[in-house]
Amino acid sequence: MLRRLWFSAMYWLPRPPPWDTGVTPPELERFVASHQPGRALDLGCGTGTNVVYVARHGWRAVGVDYAGRAIAKARQRTRAAGVRCELYVADVTRLDFLEPPFDLALDIGCLHSLAVGDRPRYAAGLARLVRPGGTYLLYAFAPGGPATGLTREDVAATFATAFHVVAVEEGAGRPSAWYTLERR
Repeated sequence: MLRRLWFSAMYWLPRPPPWDTGVTPPELERFVASHQPGRALDLGCGTGTNVVYVARHGWRAVGVDYAGRAIAKARQRTRAAGVRCELYVADVTRLDFLEPPFDLALDIGCLHSLAVGDRPRYAAGLARLVRPGGTYLLYAFAPGGPATGLTREDVAATFATAFHVVAVEEGAGRPSAWYTLERR
C-alpha cells in the first residue's frame, strides 16, 4: 500500500517522475516498425507516452496504471495527440476486466516494481490476455538497480508456463535488460 501511495504521489509533483521521460524507447519503435498493427496493452502505462505512440501507428491501444493522476494525464495526452485509447486505473495483477486477445503486451518498468509474491498473478493475467504467438516486451531493472530487480532466470521462471524468452538485450547504464517473450 505504501508503494502504491508513493508512486501515485510522484505524479502530483511539479516535475514528472524520473521514469516518465516522454520518450518512446527504440526497442518499441523497432517492434512497431516491423509488425502489423493489432491490439496492444501497456502495463504500468503512466502518462501514456507509449500508448499514444502505438495508437499513432495504427494499433488499438489499452493502458493500465494504478496511479489515477497518471491515467488522468494519459487521457490529456491522448486527446492532445488526437488518438483513441482505452485507459484504466487498475492493478496490473488484477486484469480480469480486460478481454483478450492482445497481440502485444508492453511493460517498461512495472514488473520489477511489484512484490515478488505478486508476480505469479501478473504472469497468469498476461498469459490469459496475450494470444498464442503474441509478443510481450519487458524492460526491467536487474538486481542492483533501483527496484527489486529481475534476473534472466527470474523472467524465464515467472513466465515459463505460457511464454518463452526469444531475446534478451542488456540495458545501457543501470543494470537492466529488454526481454522479448512469445506466447506459446
